[in-house]
Amino acid sequence: MPNILIIYYSRTGNTEKMAQHVARGVKEVKGVHCVVKPVEEVTPEELTRYDGIIMGSPVYYGTMAAELKKLIDESVTYHGELEGKVGAAFASSGGQHSGNETTVMDILRVMLVHGMIVQGNHEGDHYGAVAVGAPDDRSQEECATLGRRTASLLLRLAK
Repeated sequence: MPNILIIYYSRTGNTEKMAQHVARGVKEVKGVHCVVKPVEEVTPEELTRYDGIIMGSPVYYGTMAAELKKLIDESVTYHGELEGKVGAAFASSGGQHSGNETTVMDILRVMLVHGMIVQGNHEGDHYGAVAVGAPDDRSQEECATLGRRTASLLLRLAK
């Protein structure tokens, strides 16, 4: 069964809540298993064991948290081994124009360098789910949509 790892860093709990809503969306797709873990519990080698990886971070100075960046930097040891895996990203910020989009794009750039497959969304949050503060109803649904779309893409590619 294809599997997805949802990795997040969350200091206030907002990004963790988003991760749970992303997982809800993944679980709505039959035939895909998902695991949700804080970044502190993930090793770079573990990334190679999953078919899909979804990363979430709060915004710090317009980019991802150092804790997530550290995992990404350490993943260089497995460069080339993530090729063809499906990836997606989400972010939370403290304000409306605080860097959600730049943070999501930074995470997606890393995934592209690893050779991962990333799917945009022609509706809603185009690059990945975002929230300002605690995820409201709109953000919760965008997170679930991100999970469903990522899981569905993974199943299509697994055929």
